[in-house]
Amino acid sequence: MNPIIETLDLFQLASGDRLAVQVYKFRGQNPGAKVYIQANLHGCEIVGNAVVSGLIEYLHGLPEGAIAGEIWLVPTCNPLATNQRGHFYATGGFHAYSGQDWNRIFWEYEPTTAQLDSFVRQHLNSDEGAIAQAYRQQIMAAFQQELAKQERPCGVSVPEHFRSKLQSLCLDADYVIDIHSSSNDGLDFTYYFPQRETSAGWFGFDYGILLTKGGDYAFDEAFIWPWVALEQAFTQAGRTIQLPVDACTLELGSGMKMRPESVAKGLAGIKNYLAHRGILLAEKPQSSPTQFLPSSHITRYRAPVGGMVGDRLALGQPVKAGEKLYEILSFNRVGKMPEVVTVNSMVDGIVFDLAISESANQGEYVMSVLATD
Repeated sequence: MNPIIETLDLFQLASGDRLAVQVYKFRGQNPGAKVYIQANLHGCEIVGNAVVSGLIEYLHGLPEGAIAGEIWLVPTCNPLATNQRGHFYATGGFHAYSGQDWNRIFWEYEPTTAQLDSFVRQHLNSDEGAIAQAYRQQIMAAFQQELAKQERPCGVSVPEHFRSKLQSLCLDADYVIDIHSSSNDGLDFTYYFPQRETSAGWFGFDYGILLTKGGDYAFDEAFIWPWVALEQAFTQAGRTIQLPVDACTLELGSGMKMRPESVAKGLAGIKNYLAHRGILLAEKPQSSPTQFLPSSHITRYRAPVGGMVGDRLALGQPVKAGEKLYEILSFNRVGKMPEVVTVNSMVDGIVFDLAISESANQGEYVMSVLATD
């Protein structure tokens, strides 16, 4: 199957050069849902590019009858961030000009309670397909109003301009997958949303972390929270529905690295997810156990004193409450000998994420532990 390959212009640089992304669109012979998959939104998190490349190669080798619906893939979806450097390090997690996190900039459709109640009353007895179609039309109409802001003489910021381009590709999708990694050194897992444990388990990772709403919007959150809000409004009206819409973030390994085992897990997981969704007909859906935990089970440890981190537990290693996580060698400035400070775990769990640097100022990030009980 040959993809339709399209180039989407993003914006112009001061030099006159223009940045763009390339979209690979695989359309099957059979009708079905639209899937949108992107990678490298944070410029320092490159592993998803290898996953997307593997998907493109795999889909290219399939006949058109092997896909129901369409799959859109966007590698290096943020070229400005991907190319950002500081010495040996990719620093593209944040927009260099404004300091904004590239994955906390996105527009979200936020209907009022009155608007949701009105929609639910109007569609209380409609089938779920009709509900999804009508609600998507409302989202797209609101998005067009957002786009109109760009035509004002005052303009919009780079993050606002950029987000509109990416979101224009996915807001009409049924399923959205955003591929990230830890900015440090982390385990493979998926973030998922309420009532979607089953679909999160189709990726086959050991852990699924439930997100709760709050703060600025990540890419997958901006897509899915309006749908979750609608489902909750129907529940309050006495009808339980599960709309055919989903979003998740895959967290695969470590920043600035394409760890082979993480690439393989990501590729296999997405193929299995698409098979379960009835989109990828060439694969037989598989099942594997996933432990689902709330994000509150992640405890982030920050240095109690400034110094050099040593004797730290390895990634994935189990730990009991009260056992040592790491030591920090502190060189004080009060006329005393250097001291070694021991930091113990507050919970039973596993080492979930490790800072790349083993030098930390007081208050800087050192590691995370996931409570597994």
